[in-house]
Order: sequence, then C-alpha cells, then structure tokens
Amino acid sequence: MAKRSIKDWAEDDRPREKLLLKGRSALSDAELLAILIGKGTQVHSALDLGKVILQMADDDLNKLARFTVEQLTTVPGIGQAKAVAVIAAIELARRKKSEEPGKRPVVKSSRSAYDHLKPYLLDLSHEEFWMLCLNRRMEVLKTVRVSTGGVSGTFVDPRIIFHYALQNLSNSILLCHNHPSGNMNPSDEDLLLTQKIKAAAGYLDISVADHIIFTNDGYYSFADHGVL
Repeated sequence: MAKRSIKDWAEDDRPREKLLLKGRSALSDAELLAILIGKGTQVHSALDLGKVILQMADDDLNKLARFTVEQLTTVPGIGQAKAVAVIAAIELARRKKSEEPGKRPVVKSSRSAYDHLKPYLLDLSHEEFWMLCLNRRMEVLKTVRVSTGGVSGTFVDPRIIFHYALQNLSNSILLCHNHPSGNMNPSDEDLLLTQKIKAAAGYLDISVADHIIFTNDGYYSFADHGVL
C-alpha cells in the first residue's frame, strides 16, 4: 500500500503528519497551534482556528503569551480545554527557557539581573514580586517568587523575603517586581518598601544588591539611580 501524502490526510491531521515527516521546525506557528487545538469544528479546521488566534495576537507570540483562558475562548470553536492546552504549552516553553544549564548564573550588573528574570516576568498581565538569593560571588543560589497580586500591585511580606534569604544562606539579595503597565518609575510605596527591607537586612548582615522594576521593554534599577 502506497504511503499517503499529507494532502490525503484529514485537514486536522495534516500538521501532525507534517511534523512526523519533516520535523517540528518545518511547521508554522499556526500549524503548531493546530496540533495543540486537536480538532476543529464542522466549519473550521484546527489550522483555521490556529490562524484566527494568531490574528488576534497580531502574529506576535509575545502577545499570545499574555492571553488568558477567557480571551482564547472568545474564538468560536476554542473551548476551555483547548485554551488550557495552549496556555500550558506556552508555560512549558517559558519554564524551559528559564532553566540555566551548567554553572550558576552570575549577577554582574542590573542588566544581567534583568535578563535572568525575563523568563519569569516577561509578558505577565499581573504584578509579581521576586527575589534572587546571592552568595559572595554574586552567583544566583535561588530565584524565588515572593508574591503574586493584581494588575496594580502585590502584597509583600518582608518575613517571607528573609525566610528565603536565610534558608539559602544568602550574603545578599536582589529584589524585583514587574509593572504590567510598562511604567518603569518606582512608586512611593516601592521606595518605602525597599528602604524597609534594606534596614531589616542590615541587622542580619545581608545586603540588598538592587531592586529592579521590570517591564517588557526595559527596567529601572534602584542601585543604578542611587536610590537604594
């Protein structure tokens, strides 16, 4: 029996067959989404649905990464299960990118800290507070999410920060939180919290290396601006 070509397969199955025959790099973004979606509707194939989702995101995968289940399910034919599959795949890609093989990363500057935190904070639509536990060589011992909040803020308990700092025998810590709005300027609350944590850290002989306000397009470093 002769092997069927991709054109002989049902439309929903063609991206899968293409991946098997030509490898994953041969697939377009829409075809990869079609595999995640699985089956289309009576009117539209999974590939059609994948194209609609990409059009919603202006063909920007970074924008797609910020989509919620609610946004994805506005596409006719995309139910909650399919939306969750897409978001789960994006999260796996984010986590894979965040894993650093080999030796510990070193924080040499505010830019290196920003780059290290990108996989954790890029494209978030809500605010999160993170910290880096560092040794004397400024190597990252642990990257920790301290809290998660809403669009305009997140509650930070300094006791949690020092719990992780002591647990990892940190010589210094680096603080970071994102501003989903894209505004890089620190608020009065940001300044007060930083000074509060710095003062408490001094009693434990732990230094605060920096506090970075993270946005998708850049960052604000307290240390670089001399306000730490």
